Amino acid sequence: MQLGMIGLGRMGANMARRLMAGGHQVVAFDRSADAVAEVARHGATGAASASDLAARLSVPRAVWLMVPAGVVDAALADLSPHLAAGDVVVDGGNTRYTDDGPRARALAARGIEYVDVGTSGGVWGLERGYCLMIGGTPSAVRRLEPIFEALAPGPEAAPRQRSGPVTPAERGFLHCGPHGAGHFVKMVHNAIEYGLMAAYAEGFNLLKHGEPFDEPADLGAIAELWRRGSVIGSWLLDLTARALERHPSLDAFEGHVADSGEGRWAVHAALEAAVPTPVMAAALFARFTSRGEDDFANRLLSALRYEFGGHREPGA
Repeated sequence: MQLGMIGLGRMGANMARRLMAGGHQVVAFDRSADAVAEVARHGATGAASASDLAARLSVPRAVWLMVPAGVVDAALADLSPHLAAGDVVVDGGNTRYTDDGPRARALAARGIEYVDVGTSGGVWGLERGYCLMIGGTPSAVRRLEPIFEALAPGPEAAPRQRSGPVTPAERGFLHCGPHGAGHFVKMVHNAIEYGLMAAYAEGFNLLKHGEPFDEPADLGAIAELWRRGSVIGSWLLDLTARALERHPSLDAFEGHVADSGEGRWAVHAALEAAVPTPVMAAALFARFTSRGEDDFANRLLSALRYEFGGHREPGA
């Protein structure tokens, strides 16, 4: 199958390469000419603009946007004038699910299908494959199934726990529902990820400062131990062990943890639905704390202790 790929960053470029390895043809565009040249070196057809990309695709076209959420509308505005009825556009980035419906309706008025795909796999996806959470019409999803098959990890990525024929979910992609459903599932996925990462970080911090050890605990060794037979084993724990092996003291990192939006959107959705998500919320607020956004609150706490009890800060 032929696919246009717009956005050749850390994930888009590797997705293009995985598709080509699976026998698909890729026409690629990015604002960076160097990024286009790099994927062309691996076999893609490079395009100089969105209009050039559309012109190089066979009709009906399929185009995958792999760009930041904040520039999806601009990318669509650049691309959509060069599309026609019967074409399909995929937004594979971390878009807020509430944006999908209006975009789908605007494109549908011209006979163009829109599919939202929450994509998980990060920089390892080229090798491991991508978990794909899909929203859109059944007909559009069926049409793109060869693309999903090539990008997904396949059933061998995890032990089977079901009987009967292998399902799409077991292959690594799932039509989750109508427009917005794919990005909603990905939003919740990322909020869970926030919580898991925070739990590992807090646990290893407690180990680092724990009392029972004659010498500082070997955190890397503990991570390796837990990878084998422990109920908290996971790919994130694998990455924890890798990070501690490569940077035992973590001196290469400042501990300034960004959030890319999904955690905030998930907490907002939970508030709207009156669904308690205390772990997700705490993990999100911990990221704010890591960036020093509680500094004023902490200074006020110190000031209040001084006001009511005369307590001075250490060294004061």
